[in-house]
Amino acid sequence: MTAGALARLAAGDFRDRVRRPAYAVTLLAAVGLGYLAVPPVDGHWVILAVGRYRGEYNSAYVGLATALAGALWLTVGGFYVVRKGVGRDEETGVGQILAATRLRTSGYLLAKFLSNLLVLGSMLGVLALTAVAMQVVRGEHRSVDPVALLTPFVVTALPLLAATSAAAVLFETLPLLRGGVGNVVWFLVALAVTVGGQSPGAPFGGLGVARAAGSLRAALGAQGDVSGEEFSLGLTKVDTPLVPFRWEGAGLDGAFLAQRLLLVLLAVVLVVLPAFWFGRFDPARGGPPADGTAASSRAAAPPAPAPLAAALPRTAPAFGGTFGRLVAGELRILVGGVSRWWWLVTAGLTLAGLTVPLGDVTGAVLPALWVWPVLLWSRLGSRAAEHDLEVLLGAYPAARRRLLAEWASGVVLTAATGAAPFVRLAVAGDAAGLAAWTAGALFVPSLALALGVLSRTHRVFQALYLPLWYLVVNQVAALDFMGAVRTAGHPAGPAPPLVAAAALALLAAAFLVAAARREVKR
Repeated sequence: MTAGALARLAAGDFRDRVRRPAYAVTLLAAVGLGYLAVPPVDGHWVILAVGRYRGEYNSAYVGLATALAGALWLTVGGFYVVRKGVGRDEETGVGQILAATRLRTSGYLLAKFLSNLLVLGSMLGVLALTAVAMQVVRGEHRSVDPVALLTPFVVTALPLLAATSAAAVLFETLPLLRGGVGNVVWFLVALAVTVGGQSPGAPFGGLGVARAAGSLRAALGAQGDVSGEEFSLGLTKVDTPLVPFRWEGAGLDGAFLAQRLLLVLLAVVLVVLPAFWFGRFDPARGGPPADGTAASSRAAAPPAPAPLAAALPRTAPAFGGTFGRLVAGELRILVGGVSRWWWLVTAGLTLAGLTVPLGDVTGAVLPALWVWPVLLWSRLGSRAAEHDLEVLLGAYPAARRRLLAEWASGVVLTAATGAAPFVRLAVAGDAAGLAAWTAGALFVPSLALALGVLSRTHRVFQALYLPLWYLVVNQVAALDFMGAVRTAGHPAGPAPPLVAAAALALLAAAFLVAAARREVKR
């Protein structure tokens, strides 16, 4: 396969992906991250700091802060945006067509890798533009140095995105990791990389944090005493605004550049490696696809174009006594296909919730119970789009009732999995804990439904909920939606009415987006 053909295949796949809502959502998140990375000079939050100090907002420091923040965000969340490239080719029949050509398996995998990198690289580019805007807006140094600003993006962040792009391709070629399990596994892997990659001895230079921290400390030490000042990377609240100091950048280090180049080469090796076992949609080599449908049947009978939902006959809705059955049906669909092992683990966690001390129930068991169904919650709002059921459901005469029933099924699942902590809180007479539990039971399915309807994919919820849950487990009270973080025995998170209001706002957003889509299709 020629380089030109490879580039055309990657570019075509890239153009297809950027049209999807998940891409726009992630771009908006990148812009928001750029804003957070460069807080106001009198702000009370920080992402990058050395103790009580931060760098002046020149191009070098703004580029470093936004590049490091972007590397963290896109390494974790970007994976979920790009990981469905191979699966989409299989679902649409494009993969079977490509398999019948002279395209080599290694060439196909490299094209997917380049497409992934183009998607993540475009997001990094938006973040770089946001960094330029934030430097000008903050006003400490309005003169922009493009080289100083862009160097951290190219040297520090881009090789990490190459590794993430390669991991997305690798996961899709492994049957065990191509589905929802792979999404959870990646979160754990990315979490380990985020923590371990900040150490000085991290392979391939890690996240580039150790190098940046050493340079910042050296610059600060030349201007004053830095004893006891610790480097920190991550969104942190500060009581008083940080003190600025002058930093002109870390410069280019040959050893660090070599490590980053090796990381990119390793990413390419990981992409090509699956050519030894990836069947390229051939059932004789690759076995059945992830959803259990025979690939040969898909290749032999590609789906015909579906007619518009508006062209289908509609019946008059008959109300009265049917909503409960509708919720029950949605619940059966929601938990359909769940293995007995999932239920056994749920039963074990429920038993623990009924027996362990109350402090452990709210601090450990409830978070465990409310992360276990993450793959089921992520089906809310996205199931119809992902399984090509929108035309069929478009003929349903009461679309809002069906969407409400879908949300209600998520509430039932959330309440059922969290039933043991609810019982313990009720027995203990913990009214505040019960209020927080109730608000959380409304918030989780509302978030899942809103993200599913907006993005039309299950991956966005998984990408956002898992970090949110992790922050709650790590006692970040400001984000505690379930009452797990406690101070003096009482929930320390946002007031339950505020969480419930957020849940209702998300639910309303889901209804508005769904209604707007129905109007467009009419």
